[in-house]
Amino acid sequence: MDWQILTNPILISVILLCILCLCRINVLLSLFISAVAAGLIAGMPVSEIMSTFITGMGGNSETALSYILLGAFAAAMTHTGLAFVLSKRISLLIKSNALLLIGIITIMAVMSQNLIPVHIAFIPIIIPPLLHVMNKLKIDRRAVACALAFGLKAPYIAIPAGFGLIFQGLLADNLSMNGVTVAKLDIWKYTWFLGLAMVVGLVVAVFITYRKPREYKDLKINTEGCERRSIRFNRNHYITLLAAFATLGVQLWTGSLPLGALVGLCLIFGAQAIDHDKMDKVINEGVGLMGYVAFVMLVAAGFAMVLNSTGGIEELVNAFVPLMMGNKIIAALLMLLIGLFITIGIGTSFGTIPILAVLFVPVCVKLGFSVPATVIVMAAAAALGDAGSPASDTTLGPTAGLNADGQHDHIKDTCIPTFLHYNIALIVFALLAVVLF
Repeated sequence: MDWQILTNPILISVILLCILCLCRINVLLSLFISAVAAGLIAGMPVSEIMSTFITGMGGNSETALSYILLGAFAAAMTHTGLAFVLSKRISLLIKSNALLLIGIITIMAVMSQNLIPVHIAFIPIIIPPLLHVMNKLKIDRRAVACALAFGLKAPYIAIPAGFGLIFQGLLADNLSMNGVTVAKLDIWKYTWFLGLAMVVGLVVAVFITYRKPREYKDLKINTEGCERRSIRFNRNHYITLLAAFATLGVQLWTGSLPLGALVGLCLIFGAQAIDHDKMDKVINEGVGLMGYVAFVMLVAAGFAMVLNSTGGIEELVNAFVPLMMGNKIIAALLMLLIGLFITIGIGTSFGTIPILAVLFVPVCVKLGFSVPATVIVMAAAAALGDAGSPASDTTLGPTAGLNADGQHDHIKDTCIPTFLHYNIALIVFALLAVVLF
């Protein structure tokens, strides 16, 4: 029996995936290699492995399309100059109030996930012009990194709009496919509890851990002629804002983020906020910005379908349950730690969902977890590691902006602070959910 567990295709495949990612093998290649390994160990013919993998990729096609179109929208926002105008207006507004600046940056990060869904694209545009103000106010950039990470992560966990609609849709679909039926628009009714955990982590980071002043050299940053731009709102800026609100409105009305993003792009180009001859350039930039993440989503879905097809899931679940000793807290902690390990490796919560759902939703069912507890534990297990992973957008984005003058280290100043403040909070609140819900 023990030998059968050790040769389980699911177990070997996930361990292989983690090892490859930790060895800095490209995530796409790691997922592909691990999927092939799982199929071969299960005795599947190579042709069947490939057909199953490719068929499974279609499960995340809407998610991938959403990422591509939102990347194009972010590129359009850059071309109209709206992001630069906003950054300069912020610097004039905050004067000498450090907490107000951190608060505004947090709100903008939240808006980038839901209201104006441009994801991390706004950070390298808006943050560098604000570094001079941060230096003057002696703001610890680790606090700003935590604020940005909060805005990039908490909304998709707790708010059913923008990227939250993608994350929660993936969660609902994968829960349903593995035995726990829950509607996409019901996910936030449970995951708000994890959003509260993120708020606690943010408060601790800003008001306790990194509240002391920190000195930085006020170095000149190359803004590529941006200092000559006007900071007045013009027609193109207003059109871009209208397109952003249209994107949000359409996605809430139809439940389709790709359709919302398409409407927003049509408004921008149709009203000529950007010249038609730049359309190809903007779309190409959008693909470059978000295309890689989109393809990771597709490959992760194919990987999950191959795991489902190996027939090793039930065997693995039956092996895990005795280790958990029938204790829901121990079971939840094991699932959370494994989720943390996987997400730190692949750097995306969205890509982790199909992997974890295959493994642990049946465990939750077998141990009698309530639907709210199952949703919260699975959402936390997927989200853990997004803050703190060197390969995650949640850490790469803040570093891209805060290190514009070379004074912000990616690991020490972004990854470690965000890892400590958010992952610990999520684990504690997820375990509380098992008891309370």
